Amino acid sequence: MPNTQLYRIKTISEYHRVMGFPKPAHPLISVINMEDIVHPPGDGPISLVFDFYSISLKRMSNAKMKYGQQEYDFDEGVMFFMAPNQVFGIEVERGADVKRSGWLLLVHPDFFWNTHLAKTIKKYEYFSYSVHEALHLSDKEETMMINIMHSIQHEYNSNIDKFSQDVIISQLELLLTYSERFYNRQFITRKISNHKILDRLEALLTAYFNDEDLAEKGLPTVQYIAGALNVSPGYLSSLLKALTGQSTQQFIHNKVLDKAKEKLSTTDLSVSEIAYALGFEHPQSFSKLFKTKTNLSPLEFRQSFN
Repeated sequence: MPNTQLYRIKTISEYHRVMGFPKPAHPLISVINMEDIVHPPGDGPISLVFDFYSISLKRMSNAKMKYGQQEYDFDEGVMFFMAPNQVFGIEVERGADVKRSGWLLLVHPDFFWNTHLAKTIKKYEYFSYSVHEALHLSDKEETMMINIMHSIQHEYNSNIDKFSQDVIISQLELLLTYSERFYNRQFITRKISNHKILDRLEALLTAYFNDEDLAEKGLPTVQYIAGALNVSPGYLSSLLKALTGQSTQQFIHNKVLDKAKEKLSTTDLSVSEIAYALGFEHPQSFSKLFKTKTNLSPLEFRQSFN
């Protein structure tokens, strides 16, 4: 197995230089035609780490992309979002004729300085999704996204004035908002695959809370649940919000409450015993959660059955 080569690219100018492109028209933002990428750096599998944001709308044949341990085939048109410091891998078959098409938008965090997008960009959870959780676009949606990227490119290639940054920021926000809308559509329209995840989640939590070692294991974390389902925490949370209106943490808490109500209404176990049995380290934490969710203390809930 060939060793994976790691490349850290700190600036957009450095990315242009590594890829053999002309110097970028703007040092903090660049729109690149994927067809212009002839050879990625190095031979064999490589991993890239950017110190800037990357939004790609691409198709690639004879190449696999990896985020963490997840692989994805980019033969169809998809969008993928990377925040700074994420590791992104590309593996090309030896001797393969790699064909690329699409567009790549690179934005350095410094471009957001002193704008509200510097804070609001954190709300777009899809920057933490895995490669296999990419956004699948219809032809109409793909055209819309490409047009926005072209508008950004046209703006920074024009004469820069005091309005230029505001115009580009507005276009970036439009692209990010459309991406959020299209992801929400994808959660709903891909019912079979997404509801399979929901079914697996239900089965996973049922088995977890029925485990006799639950007191020792403690409450399941969002990271544990996402890992067991082979999805990223951000994607799982967004999926659940679209399908159920709950975050992953809320979904876990509701499962805990279901088990707690069952034990309170069918057993003589004390509140502390139930709390420990459900994986709580401190009974007070259990009672606080129960009160917050039901407006009743555990004892008040139990008394309602007597």
